[in-house]
Amino acid sequence: MGAGLGLKPNHYEVASACAASGLWFEVHPENYMVGGGPRLAWLEAIGSRHPLSLHGVSLSLAADCQPDEMHLQRLKALADRVQPALISEHLAWSAWRGQYHPDLLPFPRTGEALNRIASNIQQTQDVLQRRIAIENPTHYLRLDGHDWSEVDFLAELSQRTGCGLLLDVNNVYISAHNLDFDPTVYLDAFPGDAVMEIHLAGHSVDPGSSALLIDSHDAPIVEDVWSLYRRVIARIGARPTLIERDDHIPEFEVLLAERDTAQAVLEMAR
Repeated sequence: MGAGLGLKPNHYEVASACAASGLWFEVHPENYMVGGGPRLAWLEAIGSRHPLSLHGVSLSLAADCQPDEMHLQRLKALADRVQPALISEHLAWSAWRGQYHPDLLPFPRTGEALNRIASNIQQTQDVLQRRIAIENPTHYLRLDGHDWSEVDFLAELSQRTGCGLLLDVNNVYISAHNLDFDPTVYLDAFPGDAVMEIHLAGHSVDPGSSALLIDSHDAPIVEDVWSLYRRVIARIGARPTLIERDDHIPEFEVLLAERDTAQAVLEMAR
C-alpha cells in the first residue's frame, strides 16, 4: 500500500478502473454496514482490485461506556466480508447516554480516561480479531484537566493494547495553529513505530474568526502540511498515506494528482 484516496460514490467506476501503483481506498464503514445493495456491491468490486481501509467515525471510544455491541458486530460483519487491510477509529467521543452527536468531541486526558479508552480499544480488537489504529484528534480550544500530553497518551494506549496509531498531519497542523504550539515538536515526538497509517487533508478558515482553522476536508492540501508530511516520512519511513476530501469533491483526476504527490514522497523514502 502506497498512497490512497477516500472513496466517493461518484468516483466508483473510475476508481475501480484506475491502475495506479500502490493505490488503495478508504471508506467510513458506517456507510456500508448493510446486508446488501448496490453500494456494498461496488465496495466489494473495488476491493477485488485494490486494498481497502475502514475508517470509523462513531465507535465513541472515549465515551464513559463500552462501545455499542450491535455496532461492533455490524462492523465485524463488514470487515469479515471485505477483508480490509486497515481499520481505524478516532481518539474522541460522540455518544452520550444513547444519543449521538455529529462531531468527534474532546476529553481530559486523565488516568481514568486512559484506562477506560484502553479497555474500549481492547474490546473492539477482541471482537474484530484485528488490530486497529487510533487517530489523533483536531483541537479548536484549550481544555483543562489533562494529566498526559497527547503524544504520551497515544503512545501509552498503543503500549497497553497493542493498537496502532493513525497520524493525521493536517490535524496536528490545525491544532498547533489553534492552540499555539509548534507542530514539528509534536510530530518529532510521535511514536513512529506504532504508525500504521497517515492522513493528509485540506482545511478552511472559520468564517467567524480568521484565527481559527477548521478541519473541513474540503480543499487541497496546503504546502505547510506537505512540508510536515515530508518531515514525518523522512523520520519514520514510508507508511500507507490517505488523501481525504469529504466536501467540494472535485473530479477523480484532481484527487489522483494529490495522491501522486504523496506517492512520490513515499517512493523517495523507499
